Amino acid sequence: MTAKEIQKRNAKAEQLRVIQIDDTCFYVESSEGKICYKVLFDGSTGRCTCADYARNSKQDPHFACKHILAVTNAIPEGKIKEATFLDKRKPKLDERFVRTIEGRDFVLYAGLLDLAHQKGLLKIEVEPIQYPSKDNGNMAICRAVAISKTGESFSDVGDANPTNCNSKVAKHLLRMASTRAKARALRDLTNIGMTCLEELEDFNDIIGDNSESKPNKRKRTSKKKEASKPSKTEPEPQKKSVPKGSEEKKKENQSSTQPQDSPKMSEAQKRAIYNLARRRGISVEELEQMCLEAYGVSLDYLTATDASSFIRNLQQAA
Repeated sequence: MTAKEIQKRNAKAEQLRVIQIDDTCFYVESSEGKICYKVLFDGSTGRCTCADYARNSKQDPHFACKHILAVTNAIPEGKIKEATFLDKRKPKLDERFVRTIEGRDFVLYAGLLDLAHQKGLLKIEVEPIQYPSKDNGNMAICRAVAISKTGESFSDVGDANPTNCNSKVAKHLLRMASTRAKARALRDLTNIGMTCLEELEDFNDIIGDNSESKPNKRKRTSKKKEASKPSKTEPEPQKKSVPKGSEEKKKENQSSTQPQDSPKMSEAQKRAIYNLARRRGISVEELEQMCLEAYGVSLDYLTATDASSFIRNLQQAA
């Protein structure tokens, strides 16, 4: 190799970036910066994986390509960068898309979509199953399928009608049903257990409105006062004619089967219970048994307060 060729190689070698892996192993970027060549250098001689070294080292064992020259030039000058491990970014739900209401966390649809893209969402397909009309109570139903880049697919349905939507979006029932269907499918794809805020018609219908219980308590006290007044004028034998134990049992049976003082479970609460049970693999028979054991009544006879408690228990279940 002539002096001019060596000088030319050294000029090229000075422009290359050298990355040190350990004491003897280095990686040198190509002049285009597209690939790296591995150089093993023991302090005096070196070996490289480039084609130039493979071709010329057969004739000259001490041949030094521009990558080996880059290492030998960088070591004394301290122009070597240490290799670092790059941590792969893990998909994570952005806290900006989480809303806390009454101590419960809800996720926004935008947050589900952002997390789904992080996890490799390929596409979402939405199919209208039922268009809203007067004959079906203006009920819109859509089916959504979320497909990942790995080929996994998750599907679910969403419904919307004037009674389960906010008045501001009641004019866009098909769009709301589509959003709810996509939200449920994305929750399965992203493995998010939180309810999407756009799925709710009214938060109070799900957790129970405490304001409704106050007037009911007043009604109960007024009934007791009205019942106590005529009891003073009634003769004592009439009171003794019916045993107290039997009266209490009748009242308990009536209150357990047909609760009159407390408002009954809403349709939104009923749908929430069935959706949670389906997601947790609980059959209808098991759901009915759980309801009987916890509240002593069938699922259809739950009050709004008991339904709220039942929903919380299902959400906390593994």
